[in-house]
Amino acid sequence: MDALLAAWFQTEGRDLPWRRTRDPYAILVSEVMLQQTQVERVIPRYLAWLERWPGVRELAAASPAEVIRAWQGLGYNRRALNLHHAARVVAEHGWPDDLRALPGVGPYTADAVRHFAFGEDVLPVDVNVERVLRRTGFAFAPSTAQALMDLGARVCVARIPRCDACPLASRCPSRGTRDEARRRQGPFEGSFRQRRAAALRLVAQAARPAGELDDEAVASLARDGLVVVERGQVRLPA
Repeated sequence: MDALLAAWFQTEGRDLPWRRTRDPYAILVSEVMLQQTQVERVIPRYLAWLERWPGVRELAAASPAEVIRAWQGLGYNRRALNLHHAARVVAEHGWPDDLRALPGVGPYTADAVRHFAFGEDVLPVDVNVERVLRRTGFAFAPSTAQALMDLGARVCVARIPRCDACPLASRCPSRGTRDEARRRQGPFEGSFRQRRAAALRLVAQAARPAGELDDEAVASLARDGLVVVERGQVRLPA
């Protein structure tokens, strides 16, 4: 099965910029950006980020305010602060043996950096890989990780799998099976997430009097460390 998947990936695999490096910092940046964000949106932001902060020490030397501003538009802004905090930890102490010790790094992200950067024999299992493993029941080698991700993202999708285009279809016991629709997050328009984003966007432009902003949104942003409220002014962390 690994050979079939590898042959498919040779012609159908995506050419993504983070697949051209073994730099753990660059791979960590990509993995954090890709959390809950589409690949197409991430690519230009990833390239711009690495141009501005090409290494962990450059990012560690940046201010939280700079990092938050650079993240604007990617959503889930707490990820930016976690990435910044992780860079500062690595710059001071080096990469930890257990990458989950870094802020914002969970089991999947840790495994992805371990495999793609450090070459460890571990299979990172994201939602797409999990779906392929579950449907096929096959055990795949870690070397097929990128191929599994692409297969799950483009062919073995949840609702309408493209089994006719799958290299594993003839041996897959779940051919034609669709997953039940999962409960989706509510629409962004009109949501509290939108209110938070709007408040943060204004503060990213310049410090604002608290009275000009959405009180609930500011309080939520402050709890996450994304803004600071002092003497009636709301600003980004220094």
